[in-house]
Amino acid sequence: MFSRTYRLSIGILRPETFQWTMNSGIKYFPPPKNYDHIELPERQRLRIFDKVPLYPPNLKPPKMQKRLRYMRGPEELHNTLQLKQYGVMATGGGRLRHEHFEMARLQVARRLDLKRMFAIWRVDPPWQPITKKGQGQRMGGGKGAIDHYVTPIKAGRIILEVAGKCEYAEVKDMLRIVSERLPFKAEPVSQEILEKKAEDEKWREENNHNKYTLKYIMLNNMGGCHRHMSRYDHRWHGKYI
Repeated sequence: MFSRTYRLSIGILRPETFQWTMNSGIKYFPPPKNYDHIELPERQRLRIFDKVPLYPPNLKPPKMQKRLRYMRGPEELHNTLQLKQYGVMATGGGRLRHEHFEMARLQVARRLDLKRMFAIWRVDPPWQPITKKGQGQRMGGGKGAIDHYVTPIKAGRIILEVAGKCEYAEVKDMLRIVSERLPFKAEPVSQEILEKKAEDEKWREENNHNKYTLKYIMLNNMGGCHRHMSRYDHRWHGKYI
């Protein structure tokens, strides 16, 4: 008897149906970006670079030393986006061969919408000769023959740019694939990402309460660290290799 009364009381208190009340109001959506100022060039795709630089017929192709200084340190000139949209930025030094140029060109050509996008190079074609001796040769005998040509890259260099009437989310995967297949560390960037990085770095420098930074330690030779430092550490204070 008690259980029956309990079930009846629960049934009275429990509503048979649920009623949803929708609240209507003014919703704010930001206006879409205006791309009227963007003009598409005649050539939207990345152009093909020569595998070997062209020399006059009466000139023997010159050989060159390694010159690792071309890859060390920060890039001071080509470190911003000219088109103020999207691109691939190197975060470490290295060399680009002709195969890497072709990889980036084909990846961009497959995923680029030519009706509203275009891409440009921000690096020079291969120009630095790399020599190599044949397998099994003895040491000595002078410098080896030219094997291939490369383009040296410093950290912060913009490799290529993609622009047009598009959002960053549309080209992010394409730029990520290209950056992952390069022979050095690189990342896809946009104008907003570069500006945010500059602001964060400036904020960290201004709000750093620990004065014993790596730069301070190196400049004051704390612990005799000058014995273990190279000239590049004295110049960039351990920031670049």
